[in-house]
Amino acid sequence: MSLFRVVLTADFYDDRGQTKYRDIGLNVFDSVSDRCEVTRFAEHHPEIAAEQLADAHGVIVLTPKVTAASLQNGDNLLAIGRFGVGYDSVDVAACTAADVVLFITSGAVDRPVAEATVAWLLALTHHVRVKDRLVREARWNDRSGYMGSELRERTLGLIGFGGIGRAVAKLLAGFGMNPPLVFDPFTPSDIIVEHGCLPATLETLLTEADFVSLHCPLTDQTRNLIDQRQLELMKPTAYLINTARGGIVNEDALYEALKTKRIAGAALDCFDGEPLTSPPRFAEFDNVLLAPHCIAWTDELFRDIGRTACQGMMDLMHGRRPRGVVNPEVFDRPGFQQKWARLVQ
Repeated sequence: MSLFRVVLTADFYDDRGQTKYRDIGLNVFDSVSDRCEVTRFAEHHPEIAAEQLADAHGVIVLTPKVTAASLQNGDNLLAIGRFGVGYDSVDVAACTAADVVLFITSGAVDRPVAEATVAWLLALTHHVRVKDRLVREARWNDRSGYMGSELRERTLGLIGFGGIGRAVAKLLAGFGMNPPLVFDPFTPSDIIVEHGCLPATLETLLTEADFVSLHCPLTDQTRNLIDQRQLELMKPTAYLINTARGGIVNEDALYEALKTKRIAGAALDCFDGEPLTSPPRFAEFDNVLLAPHCIAWTDELFRDIGRTACQGMMDLMHGRRPRGVVNPEVFDRPGFQQKWARLVQ
């Protein structure tokens, strides 16, 4: 039997070759160490280079893009496992054409992203950033100018109702809020209602919600989903929270909405053109919280994502379909079936 070779992108590791993170689930492979070889790319590239895939059967990808050019030398490549649930950095059609299955780590991110979202709701409504600075700058008597507001009797609007959106709704159930409004054309209304939420059109959600929280993937359909018109529908007391992808929000329109106080504030974990190499214009606002696409990063998150990604590779090695497959049609392709048959152990 062939040795199943799993390769991790170099950005999991520091300059000494040590993993940057406490646990990325690699112990999943311990029981098959005689049949599975786990290595890493020697160098980090923003886009995976074709020569890096020459000997790989499976690649677990943290941040690099996967393009059609990346896959030109991947005759032996069976799978790309995205370390997370977003896959806008991967050319899905190119993967299918190259007989490569793409899977994401569905479910592993739900709890930590939901916790981070709740933390941001509380931080925004209680002006945590400004109040911290008042003490640091000895401006104690200015505190009366920053009265906060509670979550009770407020309305949350969830755009996207997959695992993360549902986890957010569940965590907030004890805060005395109104039933959350949900816009998700891919989730049946009865499922939304079963989770204690109310289905809504995008317009209704934006008009009525006190918090608009994004939990949908970045696709051609969701790019600039929140634009000038949508921001104009929001209450002037409402907040926008984006833990999904930067391209879902038109940053020019959001900047203008914040500058003119059209909305109360925002919390942004993701941006167009990541990684940012200079301070963003949103940094000028006291009512905006910012994070470098890591607000939900915890040791538990990386452990669970890693275990899920590694288990996906293990499933393929044993002839099973992994969870979270993005392009299931690849399983019907003869080229994929032939590669898979050579590697099943």
